[in-house]
Amino acid sequence: MSTRNYVAEAIGTFWLTFAGCGSAVIAAGFPQVGIGLLGVSLAFGLTVVTMAYSIGHISGCHLNPAVTIGLAAGGRFPTGQVVPYIVAQVVGAILAATVLYFIAVGAPGFDLAKGFASNGYGEHSPGKYGLASSFLTEVVMTMMFLFIIMGATHGKAPAGFAPLAIGLGLALIHLVSIPVTNTSVNPARSTGPALFVGGWALQQLWLFWVAPIIGGVLGGALYRWLSDEPKGQITGVNPAPAE
Repeated sequence: MSTRNYVAEAIGTFWLTFAGCGSAVIAAGFPQVGIGLLGVSLAFGLTVVTMAYSIGHISGCHLNPAVTIGLAAGGRFPTGQVVPYIVAQVVGAILAATVLYFIAVGAPGFDLAKGFASNGYGEHSPGKYGLASSFLTEVVMTMMFLFIIMGATHGKAPAGFAPLAIGLGLALIHLVSIPVTNTSVNPARSTGPALFVGGWALQQLWLFWVAPIIGGVLGGALYRWLSDEPKGQITGVNPAPAE
């Protein structure tokens, strides 16, 4: 694979983190016309749909360390490329959080203590869900996300519809789990905002790496076992060339 694959992953993860978290930080609570939980969920789904059609043919459009690891577990991605992909994704997410921060501070009353779209459990869960509930939620949601990705990109699946299925799947995941953890299922997306919030967000960040990765491996491995996997498809949304 070439540098273009990594740049594409960084750009795609930038867009997911910036637009997804930005919808929560900037638009969700805006007086009278705020988009609310439904709008934030849809925004995250739309980031995946738009990037999948834009860069799926370049990098596979993983945008998520748990997806990359899950695809490797499912036999869809070379293990030697896992670390470079994760590095690119985390860089993209941090850049997105940086840009979002410099936009958000322009609003009167902006306060990082409100969370800056960070993920959390216990007192920092939107619904005050505890550690066990939050961990289980992230594992199950990421497992099902990988299951959807593996199925939608299977060689026998309807051609051209994978981005829609994956994006709608992510939107559905957010509709269910925002009240529990503010929805991660993506360690890179969690890392960017947490670096700015610091304190509790960094202390709880471990969960939003460990649980999604476990879920990703389970989802990828389960689908690999369940399905007669065609040979040759090694990436996520579309089969990008292994350069």
